[in-house]
Amino acid sequence: AAEMLKQDDASAEGYFLMGMAEVGTRRLQPAAAAFSKALSLDEQRYDAAVELARLHCNELRNGDAAALLDRYRDKLQGSPMYLNLAGMLYRQLGMPEKSWSLYQRANELQPDVEAIEANLATTAVYLGKLEEAKLFLEKLLARNPTHQRNHLALARLETAANTNHIEQMQEVLRQTNLPAEQNVFLYYAIGKELEDLEDWGEAFKYFKMAGDAVASVADYDINDDIDLVNKIIDVCNTDWLQDNPAKVDSNSKGKQPIFVVGLPRTGTTLTERIISSHSKVLSVGESQIMQLIIRQASGSTGFEKITPEMIDVTSKIDIDVIGNGYMNMLDYRLGDEPVFVDKTPFNIFYLGYIAKAFPTARIVVLKRNPMDSCFSMYKQSFTWAFKFSYTLDGLGQFYVAYDRLLKHWKEVLGDRLIELEYEKLVTDQDNQTRSLLDNLGLEFEDSCLNFHKNEAASATVSSVQVRQKMHAGSVYRWKNYAKELHSLKEHLEN
Repeated sequence: AAEMLKQDDASAEGYFLMGMAEVGTRRLQPAAAAFSKALSLDEQRYDAAVELARLHCNELRNGDAAALLDRYRDKLQGSPMYLNLAGMLYRQLGMPEKSWSLYQRANELQPDVEAIEANLATTAVYLGKLEEAKLFLEKLLARNPTHQRNHLALARLETAANTNHIEQMQEVLRQTNLPAEQNVFLYYAIGKELEDLEDWGEAFKYFKMAGDAVASVADYDINDDIDLVNKIIDVCNTDWLQDNPAKVDSNSKGKQPIFVVGLPRTGTTLTERIISSHSKVLSVGESQIMQLIIRQASGSTGFEKITPEMIDVTSKIDIDVIGNGYMNMLDYRLGDEPVFVDKTPFNIFYLGYIAKAFPTARIVVLKRNPMDSCFSMYKQSFTWAFKFSYTLDGLGQFYVAYDRLLKHWKEVLGDRLIELEYEKLVTDQDNQTRSLLDNLGLEFEDSCLNFHKNEAASATVSSVQVRQKMHAGSVYRWKNYAKELHSLKEHLEN
């Protein structure tokens, strides 16, 4: 690449190849400069544009990445590789609805590429195109029957009617004979389908096998999470909240923020879908932006979990750094709607920052029966962010700490919290929806009752369930496992 540029210092190809070489050696700033130079010399270089967008994503310059992708998406129509990569970047930016047509075009140009079909399957689930997702997953599994993530994705698509898929997955376990920690997705998938068939004892056996397998390699200490809760309770107190809060609306850019928080699997996605079905509300999904901004403001350059030390540092800085940072990073997602809803369950940790940075923000906290909450988390394959959820002991200890945190927020935030009980919501949909909208300052709209018709993307483990009408089928489901969950129940009661 250097030799090319020595011979022709206006070679867009030379700068593109130099950028790829720099990426390969993890010199990302010179790489970005090279791609930018290639674009300045030849604005048709969609390959340089998408590679630069990928670097912007890595640097959390989400708005710049989205703008670049939007500008070049129509120029990608002949390249399966860059159509697929651009689709993946849109999904990373929380915009899977923009990925779909790119993946489709890539698949038309180059059929039977596993990576492209897998992206189509995942995005189809997010968009509620469940029949299409099923077709792609079945095709992928026909080609590669031992692919565990695809088995889990297929199991989640619909309620199992028989044991056919269970038997296929059990045969995969026998044939591959892998160690337990490499079978986690199959264990969860088999457990889910056994639960569908109401084989409770056998289902729990597989859920436990999955959780134990993850816990065996997780390198996790529950005290890390408990220490974080203790630090937040200690630092984010009433005096801190009242000390130099943001001016009303100073950070929200004329938008009304709504934050939906609570533990995973407590109805946060359901609530977000109800609210975002309103004509005046846009959903930004699970943005994760608040914790990214807190991490950045602490001086961290990595992606590690928030620590007590980060809370110490950021609690002493101007709250506008948090508020403005959040809105600036979110700006590319916002439209004409006057209200937006951010449904990130673990923003429950950062309610002090949210309340202080956004004095008029509405905050909805979901509550659910503790046993149902814990067990619903226990039987899901989450990311590494939820390491506490893989053992019943970890769940019990974490829930007690979480309960203390919630009581702390109720004490210091008072009526700024809008509490919503999952059980009441699913058994009294009309009244609870009307009350929720009233508390949020929104007029009632029938669309909020018909949230299941909302065609917007949903990129959570509840993405299939929110396409269904409201039902109470998950209320007190833990009781089917009363024997297996006895130790958890005893811990919570104590």
